[in-house]
Amino acid sequence: MKLFLKLLRDIKQSIGQFIALVLVIAVGAFFYAGLVTYSDNLSAYVKVYFKEHNLSDLNVYYSQLSKEDVAGLSKIEGINKIEGRYTFDATQAFEDYKASLKIHSIPVQNEINTPTMIEGSIPSKKDEILLDSRYAKEHHYRVGDQISLSANERNFKFTISGLDENVEHAKKNEIQDHKTYGIAYIAEETIPEIVDGFYYNEIMIDAQEGYDINNLGKSIEVQSKQLTYLDQVSKERTFNYSQINQTIHNNKLMSKVIPLVLFLIEAIILFLTMSRIIDSQRNQVGIMKALGVRNRNIMLHYMGYPVLVAIIGSIIGCAIAASVFIPLVTASSARSYSLPDIKYSLSFYSIIPPIIFSSAFGLLSCYLSGRTILKERAAQAMRPKPPKKMKKLFIERVPGLWSYISYSYKLILRNIFLNKPKALASSIGVVVSTVLLITAFGTQTALLKVANQIEDVYTYDLRVDYTMGTSSDTVKLPSGIKNSYFLSTFPVEFIKDNEKENATLVVTEKENNLIHFFDENDNRISLENNGLLVPKSYADKYHISEGDIIKIKFTAPELKNKSVDMKVLNISTQYSNPSFYSTPAYLKSFDIDYSPTSLLVEANSSTDLISVRNFFEQDHHVDTIADKNDLKKSAQYILKQNSFVFIMFITCAVILSFGAIYTISSINIYERSRELATLKVLGYQKNKINRLIFFENIILTTFAVIVALPISGYVYTIIVKALSSTHQQIPDKLNIFIMLVSIILAFLLTILSNLLLRRKVTKINMIESLKSIE
Repeated sequence: MKLFLKLLRDIKQSIGQFIALVLVIAVGAFFYAGLVTYSDNLSAYVKVYFKEHNLSDLNVYYSQLSKEDVAGLSKIEGINKIEGRYTFDATQAFEDYKASLKIHSIPVQNEINTPTMIEGSIPSKKDEILLDSRYAKEHHYRVGDQISLSANERNFKFTISGLDENVEHAKKNEIQDHKTYGIAYIAEETIPEIVDGFYYNEIMIDAQEGYDINNLGKSIEVQSKQLTYLDQVSKERTFNYSQINQTIHNNKLMSKVIPLVLFLIEAIILFLTMSRIIDSQRNQVGIMKALGVRNRNIMLHYMGYPVLVAIIGSIIGCAIAASVFIPLVTASSARSYSLPDIKYSLSFYSIIPPIIFSSAFGLLSCYLSGRTILKERAAQAMRPKPPKKMKKLFIERVPGLWSYISYSYKLILRNIFLNKPKALASSIGVVVSTVLLITAFGTQTALLKVANQIEDVYTYDLRVDYTMGTSSDTVKLPSGIKNSYFLSTFPVEFIKDNEKENATLVVTEKENNLIHFFDENDNRISLENNGLLVPKSYADKYHISEGDIIKIKFTAPELKNKSVDMKVLNISTQYSNPSFYSTPAYLKSFDIDYSPTSLLVEANSSTDLISVRNFFEQDHHVDTIADKNDLKKSAQYILKQNSFVFIMFITCAVILSFGAIYTISSINIYERSRELATLKVLGYQKNKINRLIFFENIILTTFAVIVALPISGYVYTIIVKALSSTHQQIPDKLNIFIMLVSIILAFLLTILSNLLLRRKVTKINMIESLKSIE
């Protein structure tokens, strides 16, 4: 009990250092608990959700397919269950915009891609529709309301029979836009109303467990030679499945890497702290030994300090994670995915790893620091530790140089090189903290750059999309237009070896100056008639270089899956909505007709823009009108989804940096109390002594920052790769300004730590520090 009271007294005497250590451990526990909870809960939920609702393993598309054809295909080896349906696109007109809906017929005995009912019932009549709940909420629809849709140049009215979420559309699109894009299901009875007949154009396949999907796909393609086969997409290649699994993979990576780095910093700081505490209480250890306290009990007494720090820090970190991180993650997940009833709850067991990891390093440091003292006799332990022998520094051996250095700087240099291992360990803590600061600031700035690039790339005022069948020759243009250019968008598939990736090919005139293209050095590049511009996101993933030949397959039904080999003209940096770009002339060289479907418009002035927009809104050939704000949504969505993580990351990096620098500076003062007391006796003023400690810490921080710069570049590259995909490129170059801000912040934290520790220097008892036990 007395030893426990002594432990509490030791904590009280250095409460600032204790709080700093608790904060450092709390940061590690905060990120560990938050990231592991997010990763594990999402992974476990998705696994069960996909299995319960039987997400299709393969979707195969046809122009037309009868029930008999579906029955014939069901006999192919490897198919466990097969269901046919008809899928089509519809639009819904509102006052100032149009929304697109992907509509599927729902099989009578539906067992694949089954819906999760939120309210109401599955449609059973031809005038009923099942609407996705997010779209319904956005437009204030309820069960029983009527909805008017346009499809195949006809208008239809449906009664909403129910609201649902479906496993195949957990991720609708890049920005999860529920206002202008929705999903719906109709009864099979409604198909004849849509297409004047009854047939399917898609089959969903549930493969036998363990059967190779690629082999199954090849078998279906062979069996479909006599049918109107178009294309097939495996579960792994669907946007929905791939995006969710990419998120899970990234989260698992971050949940392992980030806490590990933070715990390593904790380990270094704890090791230094416990070494200092035991060394500074050498005489107290001797007294305890003389009073008959066993070595084991003395060791356990000192081991109580890091265990107490670990428990308190882990509890605080996990509590903050439960109250801050988890609610923010829940809100972010709700915006990112349509996963009904998913809940993120912090497990009680998540507190155990931070406690064990932090305690283990503290216990190890106590053992390594205390075993030498405990081997000594009581009388020997009560004597001051003999000073270390100091060899001449390299700088002292340079003739004439040492004499020009002031006495204060000589003291600083000697102290650093006298305790080289501890100086190095101190620097490592600051290095890692600086790396975290640079990486956090750099990634947040990169996401801002993604959002801002829209202004540089797209300089048009309006994008006008025309209805199918509209000829560019019949398009009428109003007055007030400065520039206008046609373009057409083709859904394509990029193919390399055995890998396939859905993509978009945009075809526009070579002279189009309303879209700007940039290379990786931000230099302008232009379209030419002899090649293709490839997005850097695809080039990085598939190792594409300028001059390469790549295979592109056109997936639009009218082009019958035509594949062509195209030359890579240049690599284009496209942060948001990356697409392949080509000219009409290059497209025609492959005997593919160019039929523009959209028009980019630049108005003479903001006043003219209003009248130009009004003109297009009244044109019955116009399908949708979009401006640059619509393009910004994607980039702003990415920024919004990730910004809270990086704000917390920056905050925690600042706390960690401060904790590391404060603790290390505190240790330095305790270890040098005898030396500092001697200087006070010799007449050194408090300001001079504080300046000595300040410059020593500045030197260590400077060294740490120099080491941190190249490491930051490497860590930043890893983070960027984790966030990037073929559909979203993140700038992979650190901004010099951000590096300077991070470095300045590291020095400011060093200055703040020194200011807070000034009173410790003032409180040094000269007599107590200088007296020796005879």
